[in-house]
Amino acid sequence: MADDHTVVRQGIVALLSLESDIEIVGEAQDGTSVVSATTALRPDVVLMDLRMPGGGGIAATRKISSLVPDCRVLVLTTYDNDASIVGAIEAGAIGYLLKSTSTPELVAGVRSAAVGRSVITPAVTLQMARRRSGTAASSPTPREIEILALVAQGRTNARIAEQLGIGEATVKTHLLSAFRKLGVSDRTEAVMAALSTGLISLPG
Repeated sequence: MADDHTVVRQGIVALLSLESDIEIVGEAQDGTSVVSATTALRPDVVLMDLRMPGGGGIAATRKISSLVPDCRVLVLTTYDNDASIVGAIEAGAIGYLLKSTSTPELVAGVRSAAVGRSVITPAVTLQMARRRSGTAASSPTPREIEILALVAQGRTNARIAEQLGIGEATVKTHLLSAFRKLGVSDRTEAVMAALSTGLISLPG
């Protein structure tokens, strides 16, 4: 666990230590010490903050990816800007989570990273999709958002078509368009991305 804020670092360590299948083998408070600790301890996963003394998390991630290629670096930060996201992924990070993520999502992210699965917060996925498109037109249309909201309520395509007075094929077309704009591949990921970015909200 690498973070220069002691209270934050120790809090996350305490949370993860409650999980029977996660063992914290070391802590670091700057870029230099996390590289040294990773080289010595050979952990499965490094949970990496980005803004730290000693070169920062991106430089540390690049060094770890080179020196300890079997170790997976999972970024945990407050920064969701393009430079941070792209820099971390290009440096070799397997995933990118925001510190606003919930404890269950963080725990699941660590487990996924440990077995080599990419972990990216839906909000970051949307940010990357917009960056790739390079245009504000990548945002879902009002109709697509309306359909995503109905999907979030558990409606089937047929039910949505009936409720909106359109064909089922049209619903499917709108959903596929929304998937592309959100940078996701299925209904569940689309709903998660739309909820996390405030495009839709659950009733009640």
